[in-house]
Amino acid sequence: MNEFPHQPRRTAEPAARPEPQLPSSVRGAVDLGAPDGAPTPPAEGRAGGYRREVTAADVQEVAQLSTRVPVVFALWARLSQQSVDFADTLEQVVDRYGGRILLASVDAEAAPEIAQMFQAQSVPTVVALLGGRPVPLFNSTVPPEQVAQYLDELLALAEQNGITGTVEPVGGGEPEKLPPLHQEAVDALEAGDVDAAEAAYRRAIAENPGDREAKLALAQVHLLQRVLPLDAASARAEAAAAPEDVAAQLRVADLDVSGGHVEDGFRRLLDLLRRTAGEERDAVRRRLLELFDVVGAEDPRVVTARGALMRALF
Repeated sequence: MNEFPHQPRRTAEPAARPEPQLPSSVRGAVDLGAPDGAPTPPAEGRAGGYRREVTAADVQEVAQLSTRVPVVFALWARLSQQSVDFADTLEQVVDRYGGRILLASVDAEAAPEIAQMFQAQSVPTVVALLGGRPVPLFNSTVPPEQVAQYLDELLALAEQNGITGTVEPVGGGEPEKLPPLHQEAVDALEAGDVDAAEAAYRRAIAENPGDREAKLALAQVHLLQRVLPLDAASARAEAAAAPEDVAAQLRVADLDVSGGHVEDGFRRLLDLLRRTAGEERDAVRRRLLELFDVVGAEDPRVVTARGALMRALF
């Protein structure tokens, strides 16, 4: 790590992990981001992504966006290739959230005022802002899967504080129009009519059996239908009291994934799979596959869990 002299050390701690609150739209729940606003496009930054290059001149403007979405400030320096590479890793992970998080990329050597504002002693330093309040995340590099875990917890904390908006891709221009039935489904979700959204996605699949986006969205809608009627505290208490009750464990796994605690949900079902047989085991396997679709096949947590599933089955 490159050190910045004369700055007090600030130890990063993970964000608190509150009980998840389900977002109102499938597009806010997973990777199908529905942008509802955009920061001013910066001079740099990959078009279509969610990384914005930030200088001292626009740091306050970007900080104000933290009332809408978590803004993750990543401080790096050109003389530290490790910090440059880690900023790129953060960009890749943040982009998976489809606009629910904005990455504010800061060249700490070019903008020492920002480094001082966050009391950064070294690079990389990563601090989130939620409603203008700092949430320390990292002061060293960490693996991508751990980045995703911290960002999941950051989003849960943001939802608890009513910060549930999205931003448009940086330099992405106007959002791409959805196919009519997809738009109908999104409109239904925003109106709170999950059943109508399910019907719209089913019609989209009937018209085009190869519509992968509709199939993934339908899996997400099915998750919403399962968790919306649940009382989270009661469901968790029932599962804790009856660890062999397959239905109870499935409900909590759904709650975990819908709240962003993906690895917890997968781990619960994989452990349950190893303790069951016959129809119950098959029910657990099917639920895991459904949740893989919800999270996305390329997500590293899905790749890891799918490997564990194959080992458990064979």
